[in-house]
Amino acid sequence: MSTQLETLPHRHVLTLPTTPPAVRTARETAEQALAEWGIDPRHPAVGPALLILSELVTNSVRHAALFSPQVTVFYAAGQDCLAFAVHDRHPYQPPLLHASGTAAGTGTGGLGTVMELTLGLGGTAVVRGDADGKGKSVWITLPL
Repeated sequence: MSTQLETLPHRHVLTLPTTPPAVRTARETAEQALAEWGIDPRHPAVGPALLILSELVTNSVRHAALFSPQVTVFYAAGQDCLAFAVHDRHPYQPPLLHASGTAAGTGTGGLGTVMELTLGLGGTAVVRGDADGKGKSVWITLPL
């Protein structure tokens, strides 16, 4: 998917404390934004997208809170695409699934679920490190 995120007409940014309630708030904000943007909540990508988002925010809460007192969620959408990212200031950049479907790391759940859902929907996932090397964003793009 070659969508340029900056060309997507709908965007929203949310910054929250890196605490457990952030997961629910990020998901509810996504639901509200999608509704405002006219995206049908019954679209086959919406349920998995919300689960992916919840998993990514949960990962930041569980693994990054000591380094990152805040987590930032970026939401974007266009006519044929939904994109979001979760950013924290933990320097570790987790490996994602390779195109072959083999895990770059070990374990299941969390990022395994994220990648299974993302790839199953024909989407893409990428980790982008901060310029200073002290944080990262996990970006997910899904077709609508």
